[in-house]
Amino acid sequence: MSTPEQDPDEEKDEKQSSGQGLALGIALGIPFGMLAGLLFLDNLALGMGLGISVGIALGVALDARNK
Repeated sequence: MSTPEQDPDEEKDEKQSSGQGLALGIALGIPFGMLAGLLFLDNLALGMGLGISVGIALGVALDARNK
């Protein structure tokens, strides 16, 4: 049995799409964290930290689910 060769373009697309969920999680985590920090904690920086943490966790989970 011979193994089929992968197209180099497919490998390139796979590498590029691997960080999209993480980037999306960070991009959405920061503003939602800021909002939550101002509303619930009265501290913008603390909310941003929590939002980024949750955003990274959700982004990595999204990337793992898509693979």
